[in-house]
Amino acid sequence: MKLIKNAQVFSPTSLGQKDVFIAANKIIAIEDDLSHMNNEFTEVIDAHGQILTPGFVDSLVHITGGGGEGGYATRTPEMKVEEAFIGGVTTVIGALGTDAETRSLENLLAKTYGLEEQGLSVYCYTGSYHYPMVSITQSIKRDIMLIEKFIGVGEVAIADHRSSQMSVAEMARVASEARVAGMLSGKKGIVSVHVGDEVAKLSTLTRVIEQSDIPISQFYPTHINRNKALLTAGFNYAKLGGNLDFTTSTTEQIIEQGETPAAKALALALAEGIDVSQLTMSSDGNASLPTFDEHGLLIELQVGRVSSLHQSMVDAVLLHQVPLALALASITQSPADILSLKHKGRIKVGNDADVNLLDAITLSIKRVIAKGQDVTVNCNL
Repeated sequence: MKLIKNAQVFSPTSLGQKDVFIAANKIIAIEDDLSHMNNEFTEVIDAHGQILTPGFVDSLVHITGGGGEGGYATRTPEMKVEEAFIGGVTTVIGALGTDAETRSLENLLAKTYGLEEQGLSVYCYTGSYHYPMVSITQSIKRDIMLIEKFIGVGEVAIADHRSSQMSVAEMARVASEARVAGMLSGKKGIVSVHVGDEVAKLSTLTRVIEQSDIPISQFYPTHINRNKALLTAGFNYAKLGGNLDFTTSTTEQIIEQGETPAAKALALALAEGIDVSQLTMSSDGNASLPTFDEHGLLIELQVGRVSSLHQSMVDAVLLHQVPLALALASITQSPADILSLKHKGRIKVGNDADVNLLDAITLSIKRVIAKGQDVTVNCNL
C-alpha cells in the first residue's frame, strides 16, 4: 500500500492539493487528508512541491521494432520496458509498421505479454500498413474478438508511397470488420491510420465517411503534424468530429522539411477550437524515421523515442502556453477514451494505479508508479 501526501493532483483536470491512497494495483481514495490510512504496512510518499498525474498512454509504439527503409541493416530495435518508464509511459499500444514480413504479429503478441510481465500495461493492433491485412487467426475480426490484447487494427497506411494504395471500399471493409468485432467483444475496434505526405491526405477516410455508415470516430489517424497541408486538412477533419494524433518523435531534418513539432501542433489545434478530447500525441517509438528526397529515395533514417512523449507535453506547456491540464489530457485521458481503455488515463477512485510525480516547476519526472508498483528504480531518475 502507498499513501502519497501533499501532491498537486491533476486528474488530468486540477483537483488541488490531495492525498492519494493506492492498494494493490488500484487507486482506493483521493481526499484532502488521508493520514488515518497510514499504518505499518503503508509506504508514505511526501509529494510536496510535486504534481501527481495519470501515467501516460502512448497509443503508437513499435514495440518489436520496425523494418528500416534502408535495408536489413537499418531494422530498428525492440522497445525495452525502461524506455517507457523513463518517459512516464505506463500504457502502450504496440503495432507493426511497414515490415509485416520479418516482423510478425505472433512476435508482437509475445512482446506484449513480455512487457506486461515487466509491469507495463500493453495492448496491440492486429494488421499492419498493408492490405490485405495480416492476422493470426486468418481474420482481423477473429483476432480482435478472440485475442484479448488486440483492441483494433493498425497502423493502416494511406497517402504514402509505401502503402498498399487501398481503395475506399477496402478501407470501409476493414473498418466495418474492426467495428463489428469491437462491438461483439466489448472493445473499440479502432482503426489506427498512418497518414503519409502524399497529396491524397485524409481523403480516403472522408470518402468512407461520406459513402458508408461507418462513424468518423472509428478512425484514429496519426502523423497529422508531418506537414502544414496535412495539418490544415486534419483540423478540417476534426471539425467534422474526427480524432487526430500528432507524432512526437522527429528529427531536425524532418522539421526543416515542413513537419510541425507535436507540441506546437497541439497548441494550434486548441487555438482552432478543437476539443482536447479529439487530440492526442503519441511517440511512434522504435519506428524508423526516414527522410526521403523528391524522388522517394532515402536520405536519412533515425529511430523514434518513447520518451519524446513526455518532452512534447513539457514543450506544449512551457514553450506554447498550453494549460497543463490540456497538455496532460492529450497523453492520458484523450487516448484512453478514444481507445476505450476504461481504467486508464485518469486519477480516479477504482482506476488502475498508474501515477507519475512531476516537479511542479520543470515538469521533470521524479517517480513512476505502474499498476501500483514503484518502477522508478528502473528509470535511473
